Order: sequence, then structure tokens, then C-alpha cells
Amino acid sequence: MAKHRRTANRSNSISGRVKIATVAAATGAILIGGAQFGAASAAARPLEIPPGLLPAGVQLPAIELPDLPAAPPAPGTPGPVNPGSPAPLKVRAVQPVSGTLSSGYGPRWGAHHGGIDIAAPIGTSIQSAADGEVISAGPASGFGLWVRVRHDDGAVSVYGHINEFIVNVGQRVAAGQQIATVGNRGQSTGPHLHFEVSDAGGNRLNPSQWLRDRGVSVTWGAD
Repeated sequence: MAKHRRTANRSNSISGRVKIATVAAATGAILIGGAQFGAASAAARPLEIPPGLLPAGVQLPAIELPDLPAAPPAPGTPGPVNPGSPAPLKVRAVQPVSGTLSSGYGPRWGAHHGGIDIAAPIGTSIQSAADGEVISAGPASGFGLWVRVRHDDGAVSVYGHINEFIVNVGQRVAAGQQIATVGNRGQSTGPHLHFEVSDAGGNRLNPSQWLRDRGVSVTWGAD
């Protein structure tokens, strides 16, 4: 009987050592897992031992995993956006009318032509070249009738010699929304749209280049 008890005690001792080794191994695994978790969250959390892993009557001291700094972003990951810096405006643009380029931007007849002329039949739809607000719609010297739109980046587009306008001053329009129709009003030698663009400072720009810079491939060709 004594021999049997010694064998049982030895067996219990081995079992206890195995359990302790298992706890140590599991603790190390939990510590490693916790360290990985902490790197992602930068937050400390207590070490938890699964129930039944420790021998009866054995307790480990409370262990807190330390706070760890956040892991660095992966290469190529964009950095945080500074909330104090406004995001750059991305202006969506479209071709304002379909037709044939009849006069380009620049010198013409001894003067500067501040826009481009696109010949098209009377009544052809004219669209706003970009999102914005209508700031003029009605009579205009030399143009007969016109529409002007101030876009979200401050640029202003002009649509002249129109036959009729279908928007009002103060109205919000979207890129591609119809605002007028082609006409032959004012100082005009034939039905066409006079289209011009000025930047936020009032400087006239080449409308074809302004459209190209915004990814628009016009059907009337480059000037």
C-alpha cells in the first residue's frame, strides 16, 4: 500500500509539473498574443488564464500587459488627414455642347478672343461644364443672352449667344445639367456657343485646356 501511495504521489507530482509547464507555456503564448494585441490597440489588459488550466489550489499573481505604442503604418499607407487642412477641391467637368470648333482661344482679327466658339444648330442643348451656382442669366452686351456659372473652385464659365436660358440666378446646377440652348443672338455670324472660363482671380483661361486638365476629351478637337 505504501508503495502504491508513493507511486500515486509521484504521478500526481509529475502531473502537477506538467500542468505548471503547460501554464508557463500557455502564459508565454498569452503574453505574446497579448503583446501583439497591445501593439494594435495600444491598450493594457489583464492576463487571463483559462479555467481548469491550473492545478487545484495554485494561483498566479495578477499580471497586467503593458501599454505598447501603436504599430507603424504599412508602407504605402496614407498618413492621417490633418482636420485643420481643407481637402483640395476636385471639380468634375463635362463638355458643354456638341458641335464644331469654329474659332479658338487667343489672337483673332487683331484682338484677343477670350473664349472658344463651337458651331451647332439653333436649339442644341448647352450643359453646365461643372457643378456651381448660376450668377447671370439674361441679356448681355455683345452676347445677346448669356448664362454664367460660378463653380465650386471659384472659376466662372460663360455661355454666350444663347437662344434661351432655362435656369435662374442663384440656382445650383450640376455638371452636365442643361442650362441653355445654342442661338445666334448678339454680335454673331452664325449659330454657335461662345464658351469661356476665368479662374477665381478673374484671369481668362483657355477653355479647351481647362477641360483637358479635368479629364475631358472634347469631340470638337483641340484648338
